[in-house]
Amino acid sequence: MFLCISHPGMDGNASAGDTEGQHRSPHQKAENKHEEKVQDPDRGEDETKAEMGSKTWADLAGEMKTFLWNPEERTCLGRTAKSWGVMIRPNLNGFTIAFNVSQPSTWQPYVDSMHHFLAAYDDRVQEEKNIECISGQYFIQGGNESEEKKACQFKRSLLQNCSGIEDPTFGYSKGQPCILLKMNRIIGYRPGAGVPVSVGCKVQKGNESNLRSVDFYPGNGTFDLMYYPYYGKITHVNYTSPLVAMHFTDVKKNYLVPIQCSLNGKGIINDVNSDRFLGRIIFTLSIGK
Repeated sequence: MFLCISHPGMDGNASAGDTEGQHRSPHQKAENKHEEKVQDPDRGEDETKAEMGSKTWADLAGEMKTFLWNPEERTCLGRTAKSWGVMIRPNLNGFTIAFNVSQPSTWQPYVDSMHHFLAAYDDRVQEEKNIECISGQYFIQGGNESEEKKACQFKRSLLQNCSGIEDPTFGYSKGQPCILLKMNRIIGYRPGAGVPVSVGCKVQKGNESNLRSVDFYPGNGTFDLMYYPYYGKITHVNYTSPLVAMHFTDVKKNYLVPIQCSLNGKGIINDVNSDRFLGRIIFTLSIGK
């Protein structure tokens, strides 16, 4: 499967499971209004043959190239970032996270935002609503399409040092902020072709030593296969989107550090030079003492 993932700030949307409002442009709408299935609409064979018969191979090749990535309409495989988006939390001031460690008033809003967002991930809530699943394999559910589907638990305790349990400030009081990343929901999508998609971060531009250490949770920063596929808001009512926490434990202080965090996995594109937000997300950290 070929997958493009683009930045939510450009065309994206928030998931139905979120409890915190995502910073959106006037053109952005909630994800649960834009859920799309992976498969394309059925087309008649005769209609397809008739169209192909009137076109040269060059025409068809050009159309295929545009279909894979159309920079004018900002679509990939004919879909916009409403389907292919990724997002981060907290997101209070666009994609810049700036605060001074010695001034709690500058980082407390980020902490409050994180606690609010993670309320739906509380261990007790997850235990009451969802089930334990087998890690490392897709959770395929048969039966009638209209039947309610079970959802796998994603407990905030999985985020360890970024759970807000042991450290209720998520590292912000120490100048070591946690940031959460998640992918938008796509009905029927099985990411990674059997291998979990992972997250990696680096300095987007400048001296690589400005970012000396990042820890990822859960595990090594992967989206477990058991949370896929997603069956849609109507039947997958308790579905909780999996998260990857990025703990920036050693970032240069008193400096603007542009960070790029990318999704890595089979079928994922994250290196298109004409689009900084395809398969990745870029934000700035500014941590004062």
